Amino acid sequence: MAVRLSEAMPDLRYAVVEARAASGGTWDLFRYPGVRSDSDMFTLSFPFRPWTGQDSIARGEDILEYLRETARERGVADRIVYRTRVVGAAWSTPDQRWTVDLEVTDDDGAVTRRQVRTAYLHFASGYYSYAGGYDARFAGVEDFAGQVVHPQFWPPDLDYAGQRVVVIGSGATAVTIVPTMTDRAAHVVMLQRTPSYLFTVPGSDPVANLARKVLPEALAHKVIRGKNIATQSGLYRLSRRAPGLTRRLILSDAGKRLPAEVVAEHFQPPYGVWDQRLCAVPDGDFFTAVADGSASVVTGHIDRFVPEGVRLTDGRVVEADLIVTATGLQLQILGGAGLSVDGEPVDLARTYAYRGLMLSGVPNASLTVGYINAPWTLRADLVARYVTRLLQHLRDHRLGIAVPVAPEGMAAGPILDIASGYVQRTVASFPKVGDRSPWTLPQSYHRELADFRRADLRADMVFLPVGSRVGSLPSSAPAPAAFESVAPIPSSPDDSADRSHCCRRVFAVIDEFP
Repeated sequence: MAVRLSEAMPDLRYAVVEARAASGGTWDLFRYPGVRSDSDMFTLSFPFRPWTGQDSIARGEDILEYLRETARERGVADRIVYRTRVVGAAWSTPDQRWTVDLEVTDDDGAVTRRQVRTAYLHFASGYYSYAGGYDARFAGVEDFAGQVVHPQFWPPDLDYAGQRVVVIGSGATAVTIVPTMTDRAAHVVMLQRTPSYLFTVPGSDPVANLARKVLPEALAHKVIRGKNIATQSGLYRLSRRAPGLTRRLILSDAGKRLPAEVVAEHFQPPYGVWDQRLCAVPDGDFFTAVADGSASVVTGHIDRFVPEGVRLTDGRVVEADLIVTATGLQLQILGGAGLSVDGEPVDLARTYAYRGLMLSGVPNASLTVGYINAPWTLRADLVARYVTRLLQHLRDHRLGIAVPVAPEGMAAGPILDIASGYVQRTVASFPKVGDRSPWTLPQSYHRELADFRRADLRADMVFLPVGSRVGSLPSSAPAPAAFESVAPIPSSPDDSADRSHCCRRVFAVIDEFP
């Protein structure tokens, strides 16, 4: 967002407000063993700065350095205000301004409250909570004789050499941690309630390496990025149109690497492909660990923790010295900030998401929501360019307010339409999508790339000029309190979520549009 704003309107004053003490979001927070991308870096990286690393599935520390280098090169680093959390924002139509409540933490940990006024807010805070991951509340945790850790808060001095490790979960984090810990642990068990779809991807892309040798850097990046986007979207479309075939293709990967009885018991999910996120396995490292005996998989329902480990409902006990609860992240919209418009609190669950990036009845504010089936950065860039275009329109036409107004009678659906447990627990409190354009969020980069380029900024949008004496905004139809949710599907308390977007940031554009 910051780069796109600077490119289009270099004179625009803005600030990037960061709640944490350092940049990098996910990649600065998560320090568990083996932390890495769960998408290829050619689509996860920025289109304006090619990824030059050798690994397609990159280590967390390499991604962190890439992010920080990009911020420095593009002049964004100097715009970031750290240790500053947005806790709320109040809109005044007569003033055509947001008053933003901030909590600023100093070096000693003391917190002070501040307020700033801004013409426009953009929330680039993702939809996960930094305060804590999902607490599965296992019975008997206090009885366990060993140590329990959550990947989101990995102790830097944790020594698990020679220990029996149990990793609870079956999503991206669990699939990453298990093979990484086998080099020092006595044995690592992945304890899952329900299997996930796992598929092998090359850690280093041979096609990408060839393209880099014969093409200029920028062109090579564009070609590789296009190839990978097409592959990802093609797999998703295939899973929707031929679910049985897609399932057989993915399961055949495990079948080539593991005994048939192991695949049958632990690698056959009871739901369709892309009903939950897929888990990439770079160079098949997870399958290798299971095949060579350094790791194993146990499928079952947890009864409670016991002194020696975890007891399942069928009576089995999985022994452990260390338990890692990779049970998922906790969803949170707008970084937990509350909004009000002209003195009325905004109930986010009763708003519709306009093009998946603004909220009905909420003026001069937007947010970034990515795809569930592709890297977050793809849609983040589309949103950034659209918001930049909107701000240019406001400036060019001396407009002070832009507010989406939802029509009456729209059906409502979940903005995150996926059956994963981490989504289903919270998504009802999120904004909803409608049943017609521009109130939908298609899970298709190519479709939205075309739609956003030709989108009519005026569709279902009310604009008011700078200095307008209007005391209140036009009414917008509220979204229904409930929607017909995705059909319940047995799912594990896992973490099968795209980690790439976890950045608790808020952009505050702080100059006037004219």
